[in-house]
Amino acid sequence: MKTRFLNNIIMFMLVSSAGGLLFVFNRNPAFLVLVSIVIFSLFFLQHRIESTTFYSSLLVLIVLFSLFAINYTFAINLQSLTKYLFFGVTIFTSVLVLFYYNNQESKTVFINSLYFTLKLVLFHAVFSFIAYFIVKDNLFLITSEYHETLTFNYLFHYSPKEGIVFNLFGMDIPRNAGMFWEAGILQGYLNLLFFLEISIYKRNKKLLALIILTILTTYSTTGLFLIILQIVYFTFKENNNKFKVLLLIVPLYFLFNANMNEKIYGEGESSFQKRLFDLTQPFFIAIANPLTGVGLDLDRFQEVREGFYINSDLNSSFNQIGIEQKVETTSKGSTNSVMYMLAGMGFPIAFLFIYMFTKQQIITNDRLMWFILIFVFVMSEPLLFRPFFFLFIVSGFMYTFNSITSHKKLLS
Repeated sequence: MKTRFLNNIIMFMLVSSAGGLLFVFNRNPAFLVLVSIVIFSLFFLQHRIESTTFYSSLLVLIVLFSLFAINYTFAINLQSLTKYLFFGVTIFTSVLVLFYYNNQESKTVFINSLYFTLKLVLFHAVFSFIAYFIVKDNLFLITSEYHETLTFNYLFHYSPKEGIVFNLFGMDIPRNAGMFWEAGILQGYLNLLFFLEISIYKRNKKLLALIILTILTTYSTTGLFLIILQIVYFTFKENNNKFKVLLLIVPLYFLFNANMNEKIYGEGESSFQKRLFDLTQPFFIAIANPLTGVGLDLDRFQEVREGFYINSDLNSSFNQIGIEQKVETTSKGSTNSVMYMLAGMGFPIAFLFIYMFTKQQIITNDRLMWFILIFVFVMSEPLLFRPFFFLFIVSGFMYTFNSITSHKKLLS
């Protein structure tokens, strides 16, 4: 019981580290608490530490610190050491958490804790959405350096930005963000929960339906795309009744299509244009700086992209599919953390990290679909360099080092 409680607390903190408001408003203390709980649990539970896990973890730390040090040293302009120290915290936290779960007696402990935590995320999001209509006149604003939110007694949170609340039949409906700073993050975790439920666990139809309905409350284009993709994939994989699934897919597709049209041509155009620009401009920055990138210091990255204009006329290509890129430059950070990594670290390290992501050993059921879910998730949100997601890259490194070590032992 104590072990399960600690596992779930660590997982809740880990998930919160990637977009949770707990870390948005209390980043440094929250990371300190997470690391402290993991270290305490290692000593308190007194699990046997396997030497191979220990040495592979140590080797991963050395390699990752070295790769980030190389990027810091050879970036095209002076980087902030403070910013890179935070990346060091992410590396250490990711390796430590994976080391902790790998020393459990069962290799499914991580998945069980993630499943439990994501169900909490789901139920909180459901209650948060319903509660809005009751508490909307009793909200107060809390702010930090980078974010602000309306809250009801710190239990439920709603964005104060225009456009986050939309009108349906004369009634204001909030975009559901749950315990995260943006609705797009909630949909990503809900899609991961849908995957776990249908690929690994009970396939509870009521729970699956609740997940789909809650994703609809996020009003996220990416969320609708991923849930449709999953339904189609698992239907054809299991050779289920395709007619029944079609009855579900059709309304979801119409919602997705309407959402896309609004984002591309309607009131949500600014959001689409931002994401389109974050997809294209960092790629051209990476082409101009292919080996080491421009560095991961966000302030320096923003300075680079503010003065970087795409020489190639992309609109001729986009126009063929009815899309126009209207943004020419920006001084803001990137919402696309994969392209940010590519521009910041260059092609060699970025491709190495993506490759290691494909080699992760945490989720092995339907691993291609899991990779697609995570990859699209971090392509739409600036979360790749947060412990929860970076941990999958760490897992790939550990698996590779363990494979090399085992191979050498066989040869000797």
